Amino acid sequence: MADYIYLLESRLSQAQQKAIKAVREIARAKGLTVFLVGGAVRDLTSGSPVRDLDVAVQGNALKLKKDLEKAGGVVTGENEAGQALFVRFPGSVRMEVGSTLSVHFPKPAKPVVKAATILDDLRRRDFTANAMALSLNEGSYGLLMDPLNGVADIENRELRLVSNYGFIEDPVRMIRAARFAARLGWQMEEKTKARYDTGKDEGYISALSSFHRGYELEEIVHEEDPLRVMRGLEQEGWMKHLSPTWSSAKANVAELEKLREAQMQLQMRGISAGASAAQFPLLTAKLAPKDITALKKSFPRHGFVVEIEALEGEAKKFAVELSAKQAALPSAAWKLLMSARPEAVLWVAYSSKNAGLQAKFKSFYTDWPQARQKIPYTQMQEMRIVPGVPKFDELVENVFFELMDGKLGTVEEMKAFLEPYSPPAPPPPVHLRRARATKKDAKVSKARKKADANESNGEEAEVLDAAAPGGATAAIAGALAKPAAEKGKAPAAKTVEVKAAPSKPAAAKTGPVKAPEKKPAKVAAKKAVAAKPVVAKPVVKKPAAKKVAAKKAARTAPVKKAAAKKATPAKGSAKKAVSPKPAAKKTLAKAAVAKKGTGHSAKKVAPPAKSSKKPVKSAKRR
Repeated sequence: MADYIYLLESRLSQAQQKAIKAVREIARAKGLTVFLVGGAVRDLTSGSPVRDLDVAVQGNALKLKKDLEKAGGVVTGENEAGQALFVRFPGSVRMEVGSTLSVHFPKPAKPVVKAATILDDLRRRDFTANAMALSLNEGSYGLLMDPLNGVADIENRELRLVSNYGFIEDPVRMIRAARFAARLGWQMEEKTKARYDTGKDEGYISALSSFHRGYELEEIVHEEDPLRVMRGLEQEGWMKHLSPTWSSAKANVAELEKLREAQMQLQMRGISAGASAAQFPLLTAKLAPKDITALKKSFPRHGFVVEIEALEGEAKKFAVELSAKQAALPSAAWKLLMSARPEAVLWVAYSSKNAGLQAKFKSFYTDWPQARQKIPYTQMQEMRIVPGVPKFDELVENVFFELMDGKLGTVEEMKAFLEPYSPPAPPPPVHLRRARATKKDAKVSKARKKADANESNGEEAEVLDAAAPGGATAAIAGALAKPAAEKGKAPAAKTVEVKAAPSKPAAAKTGPVKAPEKKPAKVAAKKAVAAKPVVAKPVVKKPAAKKVAAKKAARTAPVKKAAAKKATPAKGSAKKAVSPKPAAKKTLAKAAVAKKGTGHSAKKVAPPAKSSKKPVKSAKRR
């Protein structure tokens, strides 16, 4: 099913697809089922060009005449006996809309028909290759029905009779067999060929009806290569039965070739012109006028005869429009050629002797289409003019016409022309990852500040521990002066003058209480910090200072551990002293109280006697 849906969409022209869509909508509105049958399905399957369309509806097709005309079709004729309408849609689309029927022949060429299903309709046709149908209904669109295995005969390129008595029942099938063989190059299946020869010898053709005679004569004119088909029929002797006065010798062969060349040139530029009406006067160029009149009367599509007779007048009118000043510019001439009736354009392109018109047609074939290669798709993309933008196709056509007329020669002119069609730039996208990363960085910076504060507190505690055992004020001054010098603060010379309080050696000898040893260090550190409170590290934002602090912390790690084990309360008090917050005043007040009551605070702070030896060992290691 999917394969035939693809064929329906790819192998049929746009005009043919529109015609099928119109018939589908009419059938759906009437509650009828509709199928594509006959030669159209055969050509789709075999890969041959689809020349015309045969559609079958399960109902009376004659009642759809008004609906088809409302849909844009022109009814050119009808066959009441076969309940069929001949319709021509825009774009030179020929369609035959018929009813699904079952037929039996009480006499040769005298059919009796009645309404039937699509399968019965397929079984009453001429050859198996033509006895196939494609559903055009919703839910089964593209479904192939092939009850007689016509696909196999198409692959073998053979014509096989549906009924063993097909040539006897309807002798026109012998003419169709010869016509299909000449057009497609197929051969008749062995048994079919034997029955064909028998019917030819026994004169089955004498029962040919006048309707079928005129139908086959008209089909010759509609052929893509009518001379080839006509010569094939002449070789089989059927042209004498169809029209004794008409033969391939009556045609103008050179002009037919010229017409076919013009048709191909127009088709390459997107103008699909039906050549049937233009071919008729050339196929009957040497035929007597009365014979031409009789030939036209035999055609079942009377609308086709009207089209033949009106072609000359339409072509003259179009030639005048193409020669006018309004069509002087190449773009105006192009638009006129694309909008005019294709058959009139074909006849003017073939028959006009006007040098100006022929020059325009030559430019239409070769020069003007080259302007499409100059359309600046890259520049349009840079200006955000891409497929999907409103009126994109219309803009491309306008650019094509401007280039065709020799305009928009520079980049600046092209940019100025495209600027009104350029959509505004979209807003920049919001990167959620970047926002999350910023929050994380903020958290990391806070953590770093805390770490820096801890490092600074550790350094000060280290200075206190260094000053406690020996009263070395130089070490305290050096430790406090280096961070201040590195951070660009006040020089550390002022802090060097701080003197530690005299220690009491007697207390160190008599007991484990070491308050007299730590008291001068605490007081010195607190006085030094109180003198310059701006030494606090949390304010520093320079990464270099952080690195220096980190290195210093790494060097003095053992000292920190010793200080932490020796006097944990001193470290806490140092943290409070270093903090640049207003709480420093409270810390100083507490320090003053501690100075007065040294013995009491020493009892609370001092560790047991066993742990007094550990700070000494750590000092020696250092």
